[in-house]
Amino acid sequence: MAGIVVVFDFDKTIIDCDSDNWVVDELGFTDLFNQLLPTMPWNSLMDRMMKEIHSEGKTIEDIVEVLKRIPIHPQVVPAIKAAHALGCELRIVSDANLFFIETILNHLGLRDYFSEINTNPSYVDEEGKLRIFPFHDFTKSSHGCSLCPPNMCKGVIMERIQATVTEEGKKKFIYLGDGAGDYCPSLKLKEGDFVMPRKNFPVWDLICKNPLVIKAEIHEWSDGEELGQVLLGLINKISIEENATFISTDCKLQTISVHETLPQALPVQQ
Repeated sequence: MAGIVVVFDFDKTIIDCDSDNWVVDELGFTDLFNQLLPTMPWNSLMDRMMKEIHSEGKTIEDIVEVLKRIPIHPQVVPAIKAAHALGCELRIVSDANLFFIETILNHLGLRDYFSEINTNPSYVDEEGKLRIFPFHDFTKSSHGCSLCPPNMCKGVIMERIQATVTEEGKKKFIYLGDGAGDYCPSLKLKEGDFVMPRKNFPVWDLICKNPLVIKAEIHEWSDGEELGQVLLGLINKISIEENATFISTDCKLQTISVHETLPQALPVQQ
């Protein structure tokens, strides 16, 4: 299935919480975070929180140990490995940060399954403090998208990925996400693509308000088990459709039994 690119959000999609909130809460800085939240953009706030956490004697090793405990549904890792084994190219587009994401993926043994991670850059400075920077430097210029936060437009990233992979041949996309920031890239998907919004989360609510503006087929999911079932069902569906032109009419293979398990598209709400 070299023709399929699966693009994952990270927080509340691959993992089952927000990694920023998880680290802040687990290290005991929730009150300070809530106090500062109204005063600056989220991305800038996380950089500030890392400074505060470091000043209170917490180390990078403390942050790593917290990240290793992050909640994840037990079916998500097998689903990612299965999609990769089927030949899909896997990418991440996330408004978390590179240190958090790579630490978690390395702990889960998943880092090498992803060909690209698009997220806010971060690094550990000479003092041992984690620094977090915006993906898009909004202090110099705006990315111009009113749907997205100032530091990252996932739609712009999605368009860049589309342009890159289409040079290599026709590709189908499956996009999975949960947050409001996942709405913009969903609008960039084309007919023949698939979007998997997490049910009863912000991106789901936005899509349901006007599903007709989404060109991709919409397939909901509610937890990690359903994520795996729907994702692998869609990969199976694409595989059957792509191979159909090469199958003679008297050779049905196993399309009937497979078809019964395929996920149904979300009905358009009038």
